[in-house]
Amino acid sequence: MAPPPRPALHTVVVTVVLALAAALLAVVPAARAEAAPTLLSQGKDATASSQENAGTPAAAAVDGDNGTRWSSEFADPQWISVDLGAPAQLSRVELSWETAHASAYRIEISQNGDDWTTAYSTTTSGGGNETLDISGTARHVRVYGTARATGWGYSLWEFKVYGTQGDDPTVPGGGDLGPNVHVFDPSTPGIQAELDEVFEQQEDAQFGNGRHALLFKPGTYNNLNAQIGFYTQIAGLGLKPDDTLINGDITVDAGWFNGNATQNFWRAAENLAVNPVNGTDRWAVSQAASFRRMHVRGGLNLSPTGYGWASGGYIADSKIDGEVGNYSQQQWYTRDSSIGGWSNSVWNQVFSGTTGAPATAFPEPKYTTLEHTPVSREKPFLYLDGNDYKVFVPALRTNARGTTWENGTPAGRSLPLSDFYVVKPGATAATINQALSQGLHLLFTPGVYHVDQTIQVNRPDTVVLGLGLATIIPDNGVTAMRVADVDGVRLAGFLIDAGPVNSPTLLEVGPQNASADHAGNPTTVQDVYIRIGGAGPGKATTSMVINNDDTIIDHTWVWRADHGEGVGWETNRADYGVRVNGDDVLATGLFVEHFNKYDVEWYGERGRTIFFQNEKAYDAPNQAAIQNGSTKGYAAYRVDDSVNTHEGWGLGSYCYYNVDPSIRQDHGFKAPVKPGVKFHSLLVVSLGGNGHYEHVINNTGDSTEPAGSSTVPSTVTSFP
Repeated sequence: MAPPPRPALHTVVVTVVLALAAALLAVVPAARAEAAPTLLSQGKDATASSQENAGTPAAAAVDGDNGTRWSSEFADPQWISVDLGAPAQLSRVELSWETAHASAYRIEISQNGDDWTTAYSTTTSGGGNETLDISGTARHVRVYGTARATGWGYSLWEFKVYGTQGDDPTVPGGGDLGPNVHVFDPSTPGIQAELDEVFEQQEDAQFGNGRHALLFKPGTYNNLNAQIGFYTQIAGLGLKPDDTLINGDITVDAGWFNGNATQNFWRAAENLAVNPVNGTDRWAVSQAASFRRMHVRGGLNLSPTGYGWASGGYIADSKIDGEVGNYSQQQWYTRDSSIGGWSNSVWNQVFSGTTGAPATAFPEPKYTTLEHTPVSREKPFLYLDGNDYKVFVPALRTNARGTTWENGTPAGRSLPLSDFYVVKPGATAATINQALSQGLHLLFTPGVYHVDQTIQVNRPDTVVLGLGLATIIPDNGVTAMRVADVDGVRLAGFLIDAGPVNSPTLLEVGPQNASADHAGNPTTVQDVYIRIGGAGPGKATTSMVINNDDTIIDHTWVWRADHGEGVGWETNRADYGVRVNGDDVLATGLFVEHFNKYDVEWYGERGRTIFFQNEKAYDAPNQAAIQNGSTKGYAAYRVDDSVNTHEGWGLGSYCYYNVDPSIRQDHGFKAPVKPGVKFHSLLVVSLGGNGHYEHVINNTGDSTEPAGSSTVPSTVTSFP
């Protein structure tokens, strides 16, 4: 039964106090004039979690009338929020409580109305009239009550927010590139010593906080060996790779890991020409290691010294004059490049738009080759135009083949650095969002960035570019980044690392039910990596969600960690890796691994994937933990039964159930049997007999078990 109605209490205005204050002010010397905070909330849109009755709406607390009020239902928690209409620099909040007040509450602020930061909190409020000093930039402010002082609800006569709006200094564009960007020109002394110092720090710092970009101005550099460790990017600052020549080597090896390159992650080489000392450069990497816009004037060896294991990589928009020595590389994808030849195949070597690539021969040798890449656009990059830093944004290509730069100036547009907020360690999410709302792009310098609210990319053609594997960590379970349903956003060159509080998602490209056509100017997601665990406990329900139509995912590694800190079946729980809801989405170079349930789920129509690499979660404790109804295990890549058209080329899934080797997967891939759903060059592998697949896709393809522990793939050349 509800309590009986109660009379409203009225506040007595004491005019004597005001008169005395005025008298005192008359004899105080005048201070320097400054813009005074103003009342921003009055008459603005207000919402609440509930209202007691029709006479106590949220709007009554921001109407400037001390005789009207908002009151809630008689339950905890409850809240009231006001939308200020635009971001404001906040200074204070005034609350005028009725008798039914909060004994415990928070003042929270938000740029978007979804992700909230606490600006003030108390558990000992006495009600009455409260004036609270707060700070921060936000558009939305709310009172969030967690404990009532009475049996009634929460009741406010007035909820006032003060601050300044419109006259705040804007976030500046441009500026220096921060302490972790090393810029060289041919006359710089001690280049080799600086390269060696960075490598010494980063060689085995797999989960460290160091981040570095090694940038070389156009010119010729002699006798250098740039060894590239974790979280290190080496790049030229010319408009084309041949503008910056290193007579020497750019080396990734695996001495730190006893000649095993399967953990050489998170590094990049871009926009350079290299003339290897001995005729062949060494680039022994695994996931999250991109090789873009490179010209190797010789051969390229993809295995470590001694030909130890290596497990995956990516080349795009590059020219290798000699042969690429694949050797022990288990899987590799090469896109829109030119090569002098290719040797060997292990499990899954895929090419699209690459001159000199071997012809399709799957299942033996394991080559899958497409003459063209249906749609591609190269990653934005920093370069020097004279003495001015700019970001080049390459143009969209259809049916692409070969590099963008060999036959003249690449097509695209240049953006001055003054159009970018140069994000440096210590920057807040509020400032980042303010910069975006001003129309600036983002250039993340090398560093680790904690964000307590979602980075909101709402403007068409916005560029978000990271240097040196810049890393974004969402705090308090927020989504790290969201993109609106707009044209042409470019996300490139950064890592999102899940925080210890579960995030429902880590990256969302487009809102739910996005429907705009972006075929002429799609969003691209390039060298954007996601990690759950490894550097410490992390959780996320679904890591990457693609809602926007026509999005291009061009090289990503979405990884639930199988080693490092904070690793365990529930410790770094992450059920789903990548979920695609948008139509006409293209993935070129899709690496997704170790999720508790589905690694990839595809719901959009006309999706295409060229190259997919996957390992199922090592740490499943038993068969029951991965049981999917009547199905044994969750497919690595599942196309929903509602989909009518989908196509994939060169897809592989591997299992290594080392906790319980008796675990069985019914299949690696699951798809509806329809004329428009097609797959080419599929394989599954049991690594050392630790678990097995019964089939490759649906009920098609042989079991891996007859091969025992010999790690022999089971293949399907085409499906259906």
